[in-house]
Amino acid sequence: MSDFRLAAADLLPLDSSSPEATMALGERLGAHLGPGDLVALYGDLGAGKTHLVKGLCAAQGLDPAAVNSPTFTLVNEYDGARFPLYHFDAYRIERIEQLYDLGYEDYFFSDGACLIEWPARIEAVLPPETVRLQLTHVEGDGIGETRRRITLIEAPGDTPT
Repeated sequence: MSDFRLAAADLLPLDSSSPEATMALGERLGAHLGPGDLVALYGDLGAGKTHLVKGLCAAQGLDPAAVNSPTFTLVNEYDGARFPLYHFDAYRIERIEQLYDLGYEDYFFSDGACLIEWPARIEAVLPPETVRLQLTHVEGDGIGETRRRITLIEAPGDTPT
């Protein structure tokens, strides 16, 4: 079992009350991220997936302000302090062939770590060892207050569609 999966199992579930808290969780988890890790981030629009990625990248010495969702490019490559990070956004993937055209195997099976937003669109190609995290909007106690609940999905069959 990877160090990242163990850390996620130890730290999650967790409720985040702000983007900063989601990034801080990403930094704590990111300290355990290693080459070959694949992290799939499930959640609706605005659930905090990119903020979590910013924290994961910050733990690898990257400026979180330089991290943004690769919605139109499909993948951003970042040179982390210890290994490369590949940030995928599968939202615009309409056919799995697009992922093949991108050469996803060169990323997934490399010496870097892959962080994948909207992974349900490419679930068929995710390896079984992929660490799956769910980010969910949760209503807060105050007026207009919202939280995000971040949980570890234990089995691939439990992933949302």
